[in-house]
Amino acid sequence: MKALVLLSGGVDSATCLGLAVKEYGAAEVCALSVYYGQTHCKELEAAQKVADFYGVSLKRLDLSVIFEGSDCSLLASSPKDIPLQSYAEQLSVTGGKPVSTYVPFRNGLFLSAAASVALSHGCEVIYYGAHSDDAAGNAYPDCSEKFNSAMGEAIYTGSGGQLKILAPFVNLNKSQVVKIGLELGVPYKYTWSCYSGGRKPCGVCATCRDRAAAFEINGIDDPAIKGE
Repeated sequence: MKALVLLSGGVDSATCLGLAVKEYGAAEVCALSVYYGQTHCKELEAAQKVADFYGVSLKRLDLSVIFEGSDCSLLASSPKDIPLQSYAEQLSVTGGKPVSTYVPFRNGLFLSAAASVALSHGCEVIYYGAHSDDAAGNAYPDCSEKFNSAMGEAIYTGSGGQLKILAPFVNLNKSQVVKIGLELGVPYKYTWSCYSGGRKPCGVCATCRDRAAAFEINGIDDPAIKGE
């Protein structure tokens, strides 16, 4: 096994899986999805569909106990409502702090856990889908280039030089990620990004807005909405 992909079931991680499969072949790639106590499991279901499409094995990890004390609005245990404003609107009132949908140090935790899984299966690289739109304005600081560099150094050092992390989109925005994915033929119709767990995406939460804009910039309707 050469590569492990952190696969949430959203656009960015699905595109990472497409890149990894192109680079190494499906037989040398595995995926890892994490349940962290989120309000719904639509993304996890989407991750399975994407993994099945590529013919890669999907491992699951339950880390929900770690976030039991958090009031992050993405968590089922949180009393907060998921905000419906754009990230820019949310950041205008946070005073430079992350938005309420920031799960405490999620990427740091996921990458650390993924490193152990990857090393146990002989992988040499971990892919994850951080991109610059999420890092902008400190909305999700664990998606930033600075964070990626620090975690990359820690994992490489801590693995004795056996394992690297790769965030191929860390300096790209979401529309650029979608452009790459469309060229790769990523099955976006199977992906899920919405913070709500309804039958269809809500279309108004921040991640729905960003996703719709990314597809629009690329001149197409969101395949998940169209069902194609």
